Amino acid sequence: MVLLLGTVLAVLLGSSPVTAGSLRDIEHVVIFMQENRAWDTASLPSPYFGTMAGVRGFNDPNVQVNSDGQSVWNQVVDPSMSTATKTLLPWYLGYQGGDSHKAIQCMAAGDNGYHDNQAALNQGLNNHWARNNTPWSWGYYKREDIPVQFAIAEGWTSGDMYQESQITATNPNRVTLVSGSVNVPGSPQNSTQGGVYIDNNEMPGCDGNGINCYPLKWKTVYEFYEEAGVSWQLYQDTNNFDDNPLAWFQQFQQANKNSPLAKKGMSFVGLDAFYAAAANGSLPEVSFIVGPAELSEHPPYQPKDGGWLQKQVVDAVINSPKYSSTLLMISFDETGGFGDHVTPFHSPPGTPGEWMKDPLGVFGDVFVGPGFRVPFYMISPLDSRQPRLYRAGRSQLADPMVPWRRAHMSNLVNALDLDNPDLSLPNIPEADTPITNSNGDYVGSSQCQSKFSNPRPPVPYGQQVQNSTNALWFEDGFKEVVGYLTEGRYLVAEKGGSALTNSGERDYVTATPATDKHDSKHQRWVIHYTEDAESEIFTISSALDGRWLGARGALLDSDRGASAEPVRITFLGNGLGYAVQYVRGNQYIDVNHVGQLEIATQRQASNLGFKLFSVTYHD
Repeated sequence: MVLLLGTVLAVLLGSSPVTAGSLRDIEHVVIFMQENRAWDTASLPSPYFGTMAGVRGFNDPNVQVNSDGQSVWNQVVDPSMSTATKTLLPWYLGYQGGDSHKAIQCMAAGDNGYHDNQAALNQGLNNHWARNNTPWSWGYYKREDIPVQFAIAEGWTSGDMYQESQITATNPNRVTLVSGSVNVPGSPQNSTQGGVYIDNNEMPGCDGNGINCYPLKWKTVYEFYEEAGVSWQLYQDTNNFDDNPLAWFQQFQQANKNSPLAKKGMSFVGLDAFYAAAANGSLPEVSFIVGPAELSEHPPYQPKDGGWLQKQVVDAVINSPKYSSTLLMISFDETGGFGDHVTPFHSPPGTPGEWMKDPLGVFGDVFVGPGFRVPFYMISPLDSRQPRLYRAGRSQLADPMVPWRRAHMSNLVNALDLDNPDLSLPNIPEADTPITNSNGDYVGSSQCQSKFSNPRPPVPYGQQVQNSTNALWFEDGFKEVVGYLTEGRYLVAEKGGSALTNSGERDYVTATPATDKHDSKHQRWVIHYTEDAESEIFTISSALDGRWLGARGALLDSDRGASAEPVRITFLGNGLGYAVQYVRGNQYIDVNHVGQLEIATQRQASNLGFKLFSVTYHD
């Protein structure tokens, strides 16, 4: 979700004292946003990570099941699309083999606009991606198609619950990145300042529905930075795909050419200037990178070319003499018309600044955002090298931000392990240099389209087998979890070399030796929301036999979910793991120093909690 990147900086650059393990250890923040990809399905390049091991992807045990008995994996197929099936599962775009792997690099899929996104969401049923967008919106890539993106995401910290700001196209999401709002009624802005900005309109005035009024006039976070004395610079070349959101604000458009707003926010200093500043350790406190169109990963531009640019930026940061105090965050502005199976976390109906009556007169009352998940990762020796974050960002500086988001979206601090910096570097594969012509223009996508006149593969209607190599396929493996927990994953809880275990033979939980790959099904658990997604209170079931966790470690039959005991799972931060505590009675579930399960009113082992691993295995 793009909101996070614009607002988390206020936390990271706050006024806390300079001490060991302080946010002040982060001296440089780099923001790099790419184009138009969803988290787990999509057509470029973001099916990105639905197949990745250990994330909330195609092995989601809490997948939404609608009243018709169909899960959201099964997207509705109308007879006008095909008579061979009534539903379409997520499908591998390169299933034909051969040159199809090259063709899908330059294919496009769906529409990323407000109407088609809301239609796909279908009032929360989230089952009309194939019907109201395109069937290619429900396709995905594998690791071999986007190896650089996979390696960067797995080399540091990924966020598999990171959402786009608005359920619509590029401009509104990038505007939220730099200002925290699109001026939905009830936002801190007033009606004379532009918006409601839910389209890519850049024509002065409002559209026929009386919205998308342009230019925008409210205050951006970069103006707050300027006033606070925080150094910053936007790095872009003249080929910037019109992706600089500051250019859509009147105060930047009218800024004197010698003013800080013009020099820092509207100039074309070039990406080479960023690479040079990183190399000599002179980056400002906040850097904002806008790449060229052909490397943006926006369909039909190739994921592999975007991967090359991502690696250039990552290499510049990790090779900088200031790497030890730098945080690079890479995200995507919106889904690009590609689908995601997780219905967005959002505010209650009627929340000011978030909900409005559909101006098109089609959908009734709608929440404008936050929207579907998009890829996100953090590169820093101060990150926790783990794969999970949660939603968006909160700040004290971003006055334009909608109050609900300030109060309810995560600030990413939990992704950092400030007490245990890790300067080791993962191996990122080499990326092919993008093809250019004699003028230096990038032409890889146009060459691909010339070779493949129809790069879209045939839709495999009626030919799918769930969990086969071509439908809902996923990798086996694991990742350690940090931050607020969400549903959607199988979890293994370990402490001191032991793991919480369902032996299958006893009617209570035990602790047994953990496995190297965290792959024992006896040690695999599923959490379930009780009150809401933010409560941190869950019920817990066993992946082995569906039995539920009861009081004092008891295991209840699989049909007794209503009697399961609610448990609070609290992230302790900075490498300390998670505390697991019964809500009623306040007793902790713990493992003692000799690897035995204990249930007591105090935790053991110097307040260390459990390490949690999100696992995906086919057994």
